[in-house]
Amino acid sequence: MFRFAHIEYLNLLYLVPVLILIYWFSHRQKNQLLKNFASHSMHKLLLPLRSGIKGGIKFGLSLFAIILLIVAIANPQVGSKIEEVKQVGIDVYILLDVSLSMQAEDIKPSRLEKAKHDISKLINKLRGDRIGLIVFSGEAFVQFPLTTDYAAANLFLSAVDVSTVPQPGTAIIPAIQLAMKSFKQDEETKKAIVIITDGENHEGNVVKTAEDAASKGISIFAIGLGSATGSPIPIKNSSGTQIAYKKDRYGNIVLTKLDENTLKEIASAGQGNYYLGTNSEDELNKVYQDLSKFEETEYGTTKITDYEDRFYYLLFPAILFLIVEFFISSTKNKLLIKFDEMK
Repeated sequence: MFRFAHIEYLNLLYLVPVLILIYWFSHRQKNQLLKNFASHSMHKLLLPLRSGIKGGIKFGLSLFAIILLIVAIANPQVGSKIEEVKQVGIDVYILLDVSLSMQAEDIKPSRLEKAKHDISKLINKLRGDRIGLIVFSGEAFVQFPLTTDYAAANLFLSAVDVSTVPQPGTAIIPAIQLAMKSFKQDEETKKAIVIITDGENHEGNVVKTAEDAASKGISIFAIGLGSATGSPIPIKNSSGTQIAYKKDRYGNIVLTKLDENTLKEIASAGQGNYYLGTNSEDELNKVYQDLSKFEETEYGTTKITDYEDRFYYLLFPAILFLIVEFFISSTKNKLLIKFDEMK
């Protein structure tokens, strides 16, 4: 098998025709200036050592060396061995509340930004476990399904904000139900749901939904963000600058309060744990410690190919061409000129 370790560097090859065009234009300009200065018959008298072909040879060698160097830094590799490796771990869906109340700043810099920061730290700790993200407000959507591509997971996470789900509300039940459906039921992996929310304005019997999940072997953990005393909800413009606080229809500033009791009941019914979010601690790290106690289960195999670098096959010739180009003069060989004169 053959591949490039850094295939993006091959885009530098687009510079090759540009260099050729620059050389052609420069060579043409020099000839035109020389032609304007003196007639063609005078060129040999004025510039007896000028070589018309050596310049092209030197440029060709340099250009070929550049091409080889570009391909070398892309690092061509040849596969030397293929083996199957068992994939083991657990499956975790994080349910992230993106309702407007998550903009409250009783948790710094805001409830939502604190949650995103902690989720990103959790993703970076995972080794083999599959993680997925569901965002919810008045509705619930899968931001990304279960994956071990942690770089892509962080990329999708960074795009989350309070406008991700335009429907207002805090639909915890649909989010849990969506997670239950999104797990791969045919695989006997340990499954867990982590809910990060202020718990406000939920509808329906969320405890019954948590019990249903637990009956299917899905543990539920909850992290509550916010304060029981309440905090105003900042309203921001498109540039992220706060312009006001959310008000009710009577003109009073709305305070968003953490519904801690409900979240405790959800975690208890889901046979998990509840943690209160703070400014100073990483509650998801505590959840990770709980999850690490789960027995890891094999959920598939992946083919791993060992690759060996082959960049040096191109690097050495490139260096050789540059050395040869350096020692080739731009003028005619003086011995040959004298030999021509003797004749």
